[in-house]
Amino acid sequence: MRSAGTSRNARHPLTVRDIRWADIIFVMEDKHAQRIRAEFRDETRHKAMHVLDIPDDYKFMDPELVDLITTKTERVLRRQ
Repeated sequence: MRSAGTSRNARHPLTVRDIRWADIIFVMEDKHAQRIRAEFRDETRHKAMHVLDIPDDYKFMDPELVDLITTKTERVLRRQ
């Protein structure tokens, strides 16, 4: 698992290498998916992307955020 941000100011801004590495891309909000598809159109064309519907207003590694991400990603991964 890797984490990257859609903002250029993110701790680790998303790169082409990250997208190529990923089998599945999870994003917190729809606006993140839109940014990724716009910026990395070719790389995301055949990638599964899932919007978790988690507001992007948590601090990095907030325990509540970690629990939400874990729960929501596990639901998707069980269906794979």
